[in-house]
Amino acid sequence: MDCFKYTFFKGEKMKKIRVVQMGLGAMGAGMARLILSKKSLELVGACDADPGKIGKDLSEILDISSKTGITVGSDYIAEIRNTKPDIIVVAISSFVTEVYEVIMSCVKEGVNVITIAEEMAYPWAANKELSDNMDKAAREHGVSILGTGINPGFVLDALVIMMSGVSRSINRIEASRINDLSPFGPTVMKTQGVATSPEEFKKGIEDGSIVGHIGFQQSISMIALAMGIELDSIEEIREPIISKTERITKYVHVKPGMVAGCKHIGYGIKNGEKVITLIHPQQVKPELEDIDTGDYINIYGDPDIHLSIKPECPGGIGTIACTVNCLPLLLKAKPGMITMMDIPLPRICN
Repeated sequence: MDCFKYTFFKGEKMKKIRVVQMGLGAMGAGMARLILSKKSLELVGACDADPGKIGKDLSEILDISSKTGITVGSDYIAEIRNTKPDIIVVAISSFVTEVYEVIMSCVKEGVNVITIAEEMAYPWAANKELSDNMDKAAREHGVSILGTGINPGFVLDALVIMMSGVSRSINRIEASRINDLSPFGPTVMKTQGVATSPEEFKKGIEDGSIVGHIGFQQSISMIALAMGIELDSIEEIREPIISKTERITKYVHVKPGMVAGCKHIGYGIKNGEKVITLIHPQQVKPELEDIDTGDYINIYGDPDIHLSIKPECPGGIGTIACTVNCLPLLLKAKPGMITMMDIPLPRICN
């Protein structure tokens, strides 16, 4: 039995979910390819701000042999009005303030929105006013907005919350993700400070152009909410990971002495105690310095629970898959600005 169809289409004729992809960078293009491979999904439009992509058949951007019949556009509202999608996937930025107008415009067109903007995983932690505005607009138009991805969105929040389901009591949580940044594109490389000098990294942290991992505020807030913990504060530490070797990816060239990534730690503080600790040292090509990747969740309480995933859930593939697999779940969600706590358990879609 096809459990996906049984769960969501029992007694109904299965209808393909119509999707528009906005943003065709490393992650957006990967999502478009995956959507095209799914029987339950139909990619009906795509758009990007890059003049070099606009006007081309999507197959050229995705480097696939078969023509898609989808011409890459520049106007996402025109794409929505021309194709009448159920959902638009927004993969253009990491920050609430930079996706807010796009999301609000899509919502007012009556379209559900799923985005990989990291701050959107729990946007209230970044901007309560804009989050409340999105929530109100989505409710008024009967659609849902979800921020997701591999992290935030899954490993260091949704999976942690699910693991707490076998606890009788919890004293503290410590989770870490040691991963390879190589699959990600220029936007992530910039925010992580990859290929900068140590001096440039320090300056970038000070002026806000380098932020390290975007999502600790969101993940820690989401975990605390799920656990019923009222935190006093969230504190973060960011340190450069200096490379001893040359590391080259499709998007960046790191020479010895340059920054290969950022070691980022976030603490959820309650009564002076670190009740939630998230550790995320991520860099490009960690294997070149014999660093093993992995995801680790440690819940201390009754009982102690320890989960290890080695190597780590792949960042690029994981973000692409998690987002696409959540598309059917989004249509069954309640209207409003929602989080990964508000949808059924993520599972692969067909």
